[in-house]
Amino acid sequence: MNNPSLTSKLFDDNKTSDIDPFELFKEWYEIAKQSETNDANALSFATVDASGMPDVRILLMNGFDEKGFVVYMNLQSAKGEQLKANPKAAAVFHWKTLRQQVRVRGEVEQVSDKQADDYFATRPHGSQIGAHASKQSQPLKSRDELLTATKMIEKKYPNNVPRPNHWSGYRILPLEIEFWKDGKYRLHDRIVFKRETLDSPWRVIRLNP
Repeated sequence: MNNPSLTSKLFDDNKTSDIDPFELFKEWYEIAKQSETNDANALSFATVDASGMPDVRILLMNGFDEKGFVVYMNLQSAKGEQLKANPKAAAVFHWKTLRQQVRVRGEVEQVSDKQADDYFATRPHGSQIGAHASKQSQPLKSRDELLTATKMIEKKYPNNVPRPNHWSGYRILPLEIEFWKDGKYRLHDRIVFKRETLDSPWRVIRLNP
């Protein structure tokens, strides 16, 4: 093959020195978008609360670049408060049809107001309304209470809906990115890119399955 994929170079040829893990993720993600029935950008997103208890939920990645992976949320939600107190997170992408997954661990940073505004503007009108109406993670007396709040916001913003101040995004800045491929008899392939700080070079390590 004249132009071997990054996956082949990494797993088959053990040529790791010139591989950027973000480029490898992009290669896997582009294939996943073609093969997954729903939401190739879905990920399990883990944080910890004040007591150190892990907390995990499914979110959608809505952007990634050479710095990291972006998710959006209500900053006053449980995950938003947890990230404010402890700005670290872990995530897993699992693409069942490909029998592949990517694990990410690292620090987080809030995206810029402009980036949050730009993404919020692309959301469906109903989702924009919901971002205002829902006091995410807070107790709710009944669904009617939520629907009433939604109708009030719809009357207030019949057309253009501004981004609420409490709604923004976080970017995971990875210190570790692990690529996992299913193997026969559970002899999986696992290769992890690790760095000590965000400015450090990546080290590539092959792991036992």
